[in-house]
Amino acid sequence: MTTNGQQFYRFSEAPIWELQRAYFEEKGMKAWEDDEVPQYITSNPMIAEAYAEMIFGFLQDRAAQGHVSEPVTILELGAGAGRLAFHIVRQLREIRNYAGLTLPPVRYVMSDLAAKNVASWQRHPGLLSLVDEGLLDFARFDAVNDTELHLTQSKVVIRPGDLEQPLLVIANYFFCSIPQELLYVDEGKIFECEVALKFPEQVEGLSQSELLKKVVPEFQYRRAASYEEDTHPYQGVIQIYQDKLEDSHILFPAAGLMCMERLNALSQAGFLLITADKGDHRLENWEFAPPPELIHHGCFSLTANYHAIQHAFEQKGAVSLFTQHHYKDINAGCILMLQDPASYVQTRLAYRRFIDRFGPDDFYCLKGSVDQHLGEMELRQLLAFWRLGGYDAELFIHSAEHISTLLQDCGDEELLDLQRGIQIMWANHYAMEASYDLALDCGLLLFEMDQFAQAREFLERSVLANPDEPVVPVLYSLAICNYELGDEAATLDYTTRALELEPEYEEALELLNALKQGVE
Repeated sequence: MTTNGQQFYRFSEAPIWELQRAYFEEKGMKAWEDDEVPQYITSNPMIAEAYAEMIFGFLQDRAAQGHVSEPVTILELGAGAGRLAFHIVRQLREIRNYAGLTLPPVRYVMSDLAAKNVASWQRHPGLLSLVDEGLLDFARFDAVNDTELHLTQSKVVIRPGDLEQPLLVIANYFFCSIPQELLYVDEGKIFECEVALKFPEQVEGLSQSELLKKVVPEFQYRRAASYEEDTHPYQGVIQIYQDKLEDSHILFPAAGLMCMERLNALSQAGFLLITADKGDHRLENWEFAPPPELIHHGCFSLTANYHAIQHAFEQKGAVSLFTQHHYKDINAGCILMLQDPASYVQTRLAYRRFIDRFGPDDFYCLKGSVDQHLGEMELRQLLAFWRLGGYDAELFIHSAEHISTLLQDCGDEELLDLQRGIQIMWANHYAMEASYDLALDCGLLLFEMDQFAQAREFLERSVLANPDEPVVPVLYSLAICNYELGDEAATLDYTTRALELEPEYEEALELLNALKQGVE
C-alpha cells in the first residue's frame, strides 16, 4: 500500500527481513566471530548443560514408555556459530555414559538458513568428530518455507510422518529474529500495523548491517477483522488479546507458529520445544506496549511473543513450562506438545532443577557481577564460579591475568584444581576461526606453576597456531620447559629461535651460555 508517496508493507513482509536474510548470507560465521551478533548468553556451557539435562530427562521418559529402539532427532533452529550444539552433544554424551542406562539413541541436527554457516560446520574439526561418532548432522533449513529436513552428512531426508519418536526442537535467539506480524488491539478490535521504511539518502557502499542500523520505521494502522474470525488458525489467542488488552502493540509470531506446526508434522508423536530468547510469556508485559524498536547487533531482533506460542499449543493439549520468577536478560521455556505431556516426569523435573530453580538468566546476572569484581576475588571464589559455568573459556580469559597474581599465595589443592580446570576447559573449548589464543594463556599460567610438561604442551599449540607471529617470551618459556624436562636439543632450538628474533634477549643469552657450558 502506498500512502503519501510512501510504500507501506505488512510488518512480516517489510524489506527489513530480506536485509536480515542477506546479512546472514553475506557474513556467514563472521557474524559471530566479529562479535556483531551476541552468542555467549545462549551458547555457553552452563545453558548447554541445562539443555543436556532436559534432553537426558526426556530420553529417560521415552525409555520408561518402552521407546528405546528408534532414535530421537534433536533439531536446533538457527544454530549459527555451532557453539551451543557442540556443548550440548558433548555434555549429553558424558551424562549418558555416566548413567549407563538403556536409552534411545540420539541424532542432533544443526540447521540454519545461511549456506555459509552449514559449510563452516562441515569444516570444523570439533563438530566433524561428533559427526564421525554418528551423533551430529547438519541441514540447511528455511524456517519460513521448508517442510522437510535434508541432512547433509548422512544424506537422510526427513519428511512429514517419518519420525516415530517426538521431534525435540531447540530454538535459542530464533523466534525474535524471524518475520513476525505486528498487531494493535484497542477496544476489542484488531488492527494490523503496516510499516514504511525510511532509509538514509546515501546508501551506496553501506553494508547490510549498516543499512539495518540506519533504517527508520514508520507505522500506520489498518483494520484486520480477519484475525477475529473463528476460521483464523490462532483465533483463541487473539481472543485473549481482544478481551484483556487495550492500546497495545503485539508482535504476533505467525511464522514461528507455522514453523512449529510444520516441524510437528515430521513426527507421529509430537514435539518437545526447548527455547530461550528475549521473549515474554506473561500477558501483562504486552499491556499498553508501544510499537517495537529494532534491537541492532549486526542484524536486528525483536521481542519474541512466548505468550502466543505458549497459549496456541496449550489449546491443542500441550503443557508449557516457564520460570515462576521474572527474567531480566533471557527467558528460557519448554513446551511439551506430546501425548499425555504430564507423564514426562523426568523432563519436567530437569526443567525445575536446571532452569526454574537456577537457570541461564540467573547465571548471566551473576556473571555480570563477577566480571565487575574479578580483581577482588580469591582463587577459590574464581574456581567455584568457573565450575558453575562449566569451565567456560570466557571467564578464564578475563581472569587469567588476575589468577597469575594469586598463584604465589595459593595452596596445593587450589593449584591442582586450577590445573584440572584448564584441562577440562581445553577439552570442551569450541574454537572459532578467528578465536582468542587460549592455549597461550593456559601455557603461561602452567609455566608460572612450574608444571613444565603441561605448559610445554599448550605453548607448542600456541606457536603452531601462529607460525608467522612467534613471540620471543613464548619461545624462551618453551626453552625453559624443555630444559627442566631434560630435552637439551629442543631447549637449544627454542633458545636459538628466540635470539634470532631478538639477539639481545638477556635471559635467552644466559640460557644459551648455560647450555654451552654444559656441553663443555
